[in-house]
Amino acid sequence: MKLNDLKLFKRLFSYMRPYIFQYIVAIILMIILVGLDLVSPYLIGLSLRFLGEEVIDFSKIVNLFILSMVAVVLGAIITYFQNLLIHYTGQKIVLRIREDVFVHIQNLSHDQFNNIPVGKLVTRDTSDVNVLFELYTNVIINVLRNVATIIGVFIAMMLLNRQLALIVLAIFPVVVILTIVFRKKLRSIHRDVRANVSSMNSFLSENITGIKTIQTFNQENKKYDEFKKNNYELRKNNLREIFMFGVFRPSIYFIYIISVVIVLFFGSNQALNFTLGNTTIVMTYDVLYTFYQYIGRFYNPIQTLADQYNTLQSAFASAERIFEVLDMESEIKDSEDAIDIDLKGNIEFKHVWFKYVEDEWVLKDVSFTINAKDVVAFVGATGSGKTTILSLITRNYDIQKGEILIDGIDIKKIKLSSLRSQIGQMLQDVFIFSGTIKSNINLDDETITDEDIKRASDEVCLTPVIAKMEHGVDEPIYERGNNFSLGERQLISFARTVAHKPKLIILDEATSNIDTQTETIIKDSLERIINNNTMIMVAHRLSTIQHANKIFVFHHGQIIEEGDHQSLLKKKGRYYKLYMMQFEKSNN
Repeated sequence: MKLNDLKLFKRLFSYMRPYIFQYIVAIILMIILVGLDLVSPYLIGLSLRFLGEEVIDFSKIVNLFILSMVAVVLGAIITYFQNLLIHYTGQKIVLRIREDVFVHIQNLSHDQFNNIPVGKLVTRDTSDVNVLFELYTNVIINVLRNVATIIGVFIAMMLLNRQLALIVLAIFPVVVILTIVFRKKLRSIHRDVRANVSSMNSFLSENITGIKTIQTFNQENKKYDEFKKNNYELRKNNLREIFMFGVFRPSIYFIYIISVVIVLFFGSNQALNFTLGNTTIVMTYDVLYTFYQYIGRFYNPIQTLADQYNTLQSAFASAERIFEVLDMESEIKDSEDAIDIDLKGNIEFKHVWFKYVEDEWVLKDVSFTINAKDVVAFVGATGSGKTTILSLITRNYDIQKGEILIDGIDIKKIKLSSLRSQIGQMLQDVFIFSGTIKSNINLDDETITDEDIKRASDEVCLTPVIAKMEHGVDEPIYERGNNFSLGERQLISFARTVAHKPKLIILDEATSNIDTQTETIIKDSLERIINNNTMIMVAHRLSTIQHANKIFVFHHGQIIEEGDHQSLLKKKGRYYKLYMMQFEKSNN
């Protein structure tokens, strides 16, 4: 359900409220500018009157010229300071909106990220916010200026010649009707355009990220056809927008020409002394010229308002999409009575049931206990629920039934920031940020010192890699770490985990995609830090978890075996079969 314009304006105005003083100053400057703009035609008209006198007093004309120049220069100076003020203020407002959107996006749950294309979120915080910048800088002040100009010009025309002013006003309802029709059509088009832009960004983000896969499977032509289809929809709606303006602007201009013709016809009739109905109209050349200038100033703002209305509708369409994101409540959030904890590492699952989608249980009545400083491993076939367990411990998702206790406290009663700050994770798919080795280890956390980075690098054997780099720990890292090998990226990720001094370490297939040498390095590093932390591992290579003092075997979302490596082999159950299959493969 779309927010109506009034609600949208109220929410947009809430961001303006802290800067209301600046806007008041800008409006005062705008009123002065409108007054200066109205004075100019009047001064020129007076000059024409003095030139028409039998004895021309050039001193009066010179004085009027000087006044006109003063008005022009003063208007330019005021315009400069007004633009400076309003753009500076607009940038501060947009900065706040962009920060609000970014912070809110970061607080969304994993499941919400899975359901929202990244490109759409990027569009909300970039191009949609940029459209609002136009609203806060150009549209608001200029709309007020144009409305003030229309009112001011009409008052001036009434003072010059009431009868002709009423003739011009009689044509104005046609402009109002055209504008109403234009408004209804344009709002719908703008929504379609913004939706097309968002879809295009999502498409580009996904396909540029996956370009290697596209090229590997020779899908360039198919992706081009999809891009062409998205591009066609965007072009079609842009052309609809252009067509609307192609009809509206000439219509307003046509009405303006009619107004000018009517004024010139009556104004120049015979000796500029004619009768309209029962009223005699007397007009001089200076009044005729001034009236002509005012008509231009009366209709020009109307045409400009059409452009600004275009931007206004675009801003409202963007605002709707931005507020949709801001109104999206995170599915995972702190409860009102959530507390901070000093994590010891005791974890207990009590009859836990969990599903990602309706009627498809991933975990079914799972119960187990992990004691502080235990080394625990979860094994099982793909899709058996191992990685889900790790996601539940970090509370990336909430369970549907059962209870998860951390150090005896319900996980929902623990602040997310407190819980996650004490958990270090190494995942199968390592994400490296563009920056440097140092910034990827400390993640710009000022509490992590250079000594912490060196210690972590030594512990995970990253130091030899850093020593080979020209700039050492300040070696640049390109997007997604493409200038580093997969093994090097995994070591950087491991150093990142260790540097943050977690109480609980989670390894999710952390060595499955790397070479044997790097895997050996990580295994040796783990043995050095194993006594200080609770450690939970998920691994398909059973050789990497033999040192675990607890191993849970999952099958179809349930724990079917548990024990250490030797005891599970003696049972000759599911774990024994998995181990023998891998043993035979390694021998072959």
